[in-house]
Amino acid sequence: MDQLPFITDPLFYLVAIPAVISIGIAKAGIGGTGGLATPLMALVVTVPQAAAVLLPIICIADIFAIWAFRKTWHKKNLMIMIPGATVGVIVGTLSFRYLDPAAVKLIIGVIAVAFALSRFLDYVRKKDPGEPTQPAVVKGGFWSAMCGFTSFVAHSGAPPLNVYLIPQRLDKSTYMGTLAIFYMYVNYAKIGPYWWLDQFHITNLSTSLALLPVVPIGIFLGLWIHRNVDDMLFYRLIITLLFITGVKLCYDGVTSLI
Repeated sequence: MDQLPFITDPLFYLVAIPAVISIGIAKAGIGGTGGLATPLMALVVTVPQAAAVLLPIICIADIFAIWAFRKTWHKKNLMIMIPGATVGVIVGTLSFRYLDPAAVKLIIGVIAVAFALSRFLDYVRKKDPGEPTQPAVVKGGFWSAMCGFTSFVAHSGAPPLNVYLIPQRLDKSTYMGTLAIFYMYVNYAKIGPYWWLDQFHITNLSTSLALLPVVPIGIFLGLWIHRNVDDMLFYRLIITLLFITGVKLCYDGVTSLI
C-alpha cells in the first residue's frame, strides 16, 4: 500500500470521510469531536499513518477555525497552555519511535472516561459545580503538556485539555476561539517533527490531498451546530463525545495489548 501514490482501499475512505468531517465539526462547532478521527482511521491503517494523513487536513481546517473565531479567545489561558503544549510536542517527538500506540490510546482513553464519568455523576446527583475555575499555571501547564504529547502521537489532545478547560465554563465562543489558536499552534508545530520522522511520504500526502474537499462539509456543519446550540447543551455534548471517544480509545488500547 505504501508504494502506491495514494491509498486506494474503498474501506479506508468509508472510514476516513466521516473522520475528516468530525475534524471540521471540531474546528467550527464542538471542540473535541476531532479526537474521534484518529481512532476511526486506525480501524483500517496504523496509528502513525492515520496521524500522518490527518495532520495536513487538520492544519487546513485550523485556518477556517481561526477565521471563524478570530475575535473570541482567552489570552491568559493561551499564555499558560502554549508553553505547556510545546513541552508535550518535544517529548512526543523524541519518544515517537519508541512508543507503544496501544498503551498511549489506553492512557488517553482512561483520562477521557474518568473525567466524563465524574461530570456525569455530578449531574445525576445534582451536585452544585461551584464557581467556575480560573486559569492556573501548574494545572494548565500539566494538562496542556499532556495534550501536546497525545496530540502529537495520535491527534487526541482533547481529553487532557478538556480536564483543564471545561471546569472554567467559558462561553462557547471563547472556548472555541481559545481552542482555535491553541490547536493551530500545536498542529503547525508538529509539521517539522513529522517530516523529520519520515511520516510525510507520497502515499500519505496524496491521500491527505484527496480528502481535503471533505473539510468544508465538516466546517459548515460545525458552524451550524455552534450557532444553534446553547452553552449548557454545548458542554453536555462535549462531555458525551469525550466519553464516547474515551471508551473507543480504551477498547482499541486493551484489544491491541491483548
